[in-house]
Amino acid sequence: MLSLKKLKRPLVFVPMAADLFHHGHINILLKAKKHGTVIVGLITDKGIKSYKKRLPLISFKNRKKILEQLICVDKVIPMNGLRHVEYANYYKFEYFVHGDDWKKNVQSEVRAKLFDAMKKWKGKIIEIPYTKNISSSKIRKLMTKG
Repeated sequence: MLSLKKLKRPLVFVPMAADLFHHGHINILLKAKKHGTVIVGLITDKGIKSYKKRLPLISFKNRKKILEQLICVDKVIPMNGLRHVEYANYYKFEYFVHGDDWKKNVQSEVRAKLFDAMKKWKGKIIEIPYTKNISSSKIRKLMTKG
């Protein structure tokens, strides 16, 4: 894993696929920035395929390039799959920010384990309400209809 020692704490970790980047992603990142130094755990192409059963439309390299241009993002690190707990245990983030959609999807099990892990160092999980009427899945469906 990459060293984050040179970054100013508190560290705010935001895991993202960021495929078909949209204003809902920006909403999460802006809210995360209010809590400290934002590190995006950008899920790799292989990592996305492991749980979404498909490759992203935009490559990891290009998704990373987009995120690195945002002033609300301080660092982008690769994440191969839903390794939230592993990354949290390693880096001891003060905050972990995620959209609240993970309460009832494929990530719900990871979410429960993360709450247990972050209690050990009093880390806080912040769940941002899902931005209404937008998602990468909706965009993908509209693109395939057109």
